Amino acid sequence: MPIPPPAATDAPAQLDLAALLAAPLPGTLKGLPACAEDRPLAALGTLGLSLLADELPLPAAVLKESALAHNAAWMRDFTQRAGVSLCPHGKTTMAPQLFQRQLDAGAWGLTAATAAHVRSYRRFGVPRILLANQLVGRADLDLVWRELEADPGFDFYALVDSAAGLALLQQALAQRPLARPLQLLLEVGVPGGRTGVRSLEEGLALGRLLHRAGPAIALRGVEAFEGVFAGDDHARIELAVLGMVETVAALARAGCAEGWFAPGEVLLSAGGSAFFDLAAQTLAAVDASAAGRALRVVLRSGCSLVHDSLHYERMQARMRQRAGALWGSGPGLRHALEVWAHVQSVPEPGRAICTAGRRDLGTDAALPQPLAWYRPGVHSQAQPAPHGWRLSALNDQHAFLDAAADAGTGPAPLAVGDLIGFGVGHPCTTLDKWPLLHRVDDHYRVLGGIRTFF
Repeated sequence: MPIPPPAATDAPAQLDLAALLAAPLPGTLKGLPACAEDRPLAALGTLGLSLLADELPLPAAVLKESALAHNAAWMRDFTQRAGVSLCPHGKTTMAPQLFQRQLDAGAWGLTAATAAHVRSYRRFGVPRILLANQLVGRADLDLVWRELEADPGFDFYALVDSAAGLALLQQALAQRPLARPLQLLLEVGVPGGRTGVRSLEEGLALGRLLHRAGPAIALRGVEAFEGVFAGDDHARIELAVLGMVETVAALARAGCAEGWFAPGEVLLSAGGSAFFDLAAQTLAAVDASAAGRALRVVLRSGCSLVHDSLHYERMQARMRQRAGALWGSGPGLRHALEVWAHVQSVPEPGRAICTAGRRDLGTDAALPQPLAWYRPGVHSQAQPAPHGWRLSALNDQHAFLDAAADAGTGPAPLAVGDLIGFGVGHPCTTLDKWPLLHRVDDHYRVLGGIRTFF
């Protein structure tokens, strides 16, 4: 049966954040007020800044501390109920300070997407990395080999989905042998999708080939990314996700029976933030005890800490229905990320132009939408955006907010100088636009800064 996640008493890895916190904040960072220029990152929360007091140059991105704390605890509790581990995808935030928060909440390790990510993580001392991708190019191989050679304790995993990919790795190892086996996971995909074997039969053939590739290669498990499925037909998509995850389970059973896997835990992993309940329940049901093997189920959900207010929030409603008791009581994940802008022009009745655009807000999953507004000198706190307000278009630096006057909202919306807080879908493609985010309390007072390294 799967190995349970780390106990709460296990000491989390401590990343090396001292240099980051001591580094002065350059004046080239958008969202940084003049009074914070050249101050160390650690001092940002001591300046008494407030977004609603108009003390941040807008646009500015904020992360709400209450939501971050809630989400870290909620995901820890979910994985413990499910009997699985979390190795969150770091590409979502690329923020070492948030990596530490996830490790503090019991994360087993961190997931990376590229060899360059691996190097970035290692500069802050991340001890265990699952590279959820293929290792191909010579320069990429060099980055990873350097990290493995420099630290015998660095626990690293990569993916393989073909005999050609395996042959390339074997050639690299022949030219530059490592002191320990390269740990790999067999990747499962779907026809028409991205990487991964296309069928159970392909997976069986590759698993047997990997078994014969030792001792320089160590097959450690099977994985998939079930987030490749999209659309509005929820029943069809959920059936496809289950089929993909069942293929992972079937290959794990076959591999245990045939002895493919190297010594140690056999890892079964899935990666998305929209179906992690289905992955957890399906993979945790795999029983390899007859083969004498211990399994660890590893979820790689990257958006769980930050979440969003559109795409994953809608998916979460469906997840809550599916998960039943596994969901637990109380609310699920909460959006932590908002981008705030000023109203700079009201050129026609019912339309406001705001000071944020595609350079500040991701649009790949959905157009951002207004969550809150604030009128200096009138409001004492941020107000919910009235029903019917919507963002209709974005230019590079301008947002078109349609907001017809509504007698129930107080002062007639909208006026030049008002502040608007936008929620996003798919936080990844908004976070990568911000080298600095302000961590704020529920009154939008700045508690500190979060640096990202995309």
